[in-house]
Amino acid sequence: MRVLQVDSGREWRGGQNQVWLLCRELARHPDVEETLVTRQESELARRATAAGVPVQGTAWDIGLDPRAWWLLRRTIAAFQPDVIHAHDSHALTLAATVAMGRRLVATRRVDFHVGRFGAWRRPDRIIAVSAAVKNVLTRDGIAPDAIVVVPDGVDPDEVRRASAPPIGMRGRLGLPDRTPLAVNAAALVDHKDQRTLIRAAAYARRLEPSLHWVIAGDGPLRAKLTAEISRLQLADRVHLVGYVDPVDALIAEADVFVMSSKEEGFGSVILNALALGRPVVATEAGGIPDILPAEVLVPVGGAEALAQRVVEMVRRPTALPFPERFSATVVAREVLEVYKALS
Repeated sequence: MRVLQVDSGREWRGGQNQVWLLCRELARHPDVEETLVTRQESELARRATAAGVPVQGTAWDIGLDPRAWWLLRRTIAAFQPDVIHAHDSHALTLAATVAMGRRLVATRRVDFHVGRFGAWRRPDRIIAVSAAVKNVLTRDGIAPDAIVVVPDGVDPDEVRRASAPPIGMRGRLGLPDRTPLAVNAAALVDHKDQRTLIRAAAYARRLEPSLHWVIAGDGPLRAKLTAEISRLQLADRVHLVGYVDPVDALIAEADVFVMSSKEEGFGSVILNALALGRPVVATEAGGIPDILPAEVLVPVGGAEALAQRVVEMVRRPTALPFPERFSATVVAREVLEVYKALS
C-alpha cells in the first residue's frame, strides 16, 4: 500500500509530533510504502528523514502556499498513492483539490467547529482523535460512519529517554531543591487557557505558599499572561519560561503536571506526563476525559477547583499507569486499519 502523508509543518507542536510518530511506525511495516510532503527544512522534515521516511520538502510559508500545491500535485502524479492522509486543515484543503479521485483521509485534532462548505466535507474518512472531536463533527453535519476515533499516542520509552539529563528548572529559577512545582506545557493561545491556571495559582498561594507554577511555551498571549501575573502579584510564584526543549525533561521534574484548557481535541502531552510517572490534574475539556479518570479532573474555567486539586496532588501524589492503548505502535496499527478499510 502506498500512502502519501501531508502536513504543512510550519510549526512543531503536538500534531507534528504525531505525524512523525505515525510515519516512523508505518515505515517499519513491510506492506507500506510512504512519502511525506511537508515544509522543507522543518523540524518535522528533519525528524522524518532521520527515521528513514522519504520526504518531499517544499516552500510552505503560508497556509495555502501555491508552491506546496504544485509539489503536492507532482508528487501524487509520480508516487501514485493509494491513500492520501492530510494532517492539518491547510494540508487537507490543498490535497482535496489534487487528490485525483484517490482515497482521502484527514485527521482532526481539535474540537473546533467546521464550516458548512469547507474541505472537511471532502475526506472519505476523518480520523478524530477523541470522542469529543467526533461529537463536534457529527453536530456539524459530518456523517458518523465517515468518522473513526483513533487517539494520539506516544512512545513511552522515547519519552523517558528524552527526560534525561535533568533540566534543573528549580536551579534556573533560584529555588530550593525541594520546592514543589506545578508544570504546564502548552502554546500560549486562548484555548489552552493559562489565564485560569494563573488564577488557580492565586488561590493556591493561600493553601500551599511554597508551591511554584511553571508555564512552558510561547504564543501570542504571552504579554497578556504576563500582565495577569503582575496584576495578581504572582511574579514570584508563576514563571513563564518560554519554549523548553526537551519539554519531557521539564515534565519529569514536576510534582504535578497541569492542563487548564477550555477546549482540547485530545491533550497528548498528558501521555508524556503519564509515561514519566508524573501525577496529573486537568480540566475536563474535550478529549481529556478519554485519557484521565474523573477524580483528577476539574470543570473548565474552575480556577479554585484546579488550585485545590493541584494542592491535594502535591500533598498526596498519585501517579497513574501509562495506558498501553495510547502507545504509538498501537495507534499506527489502528490508522493502518483505516487505510485498509478504504482499499
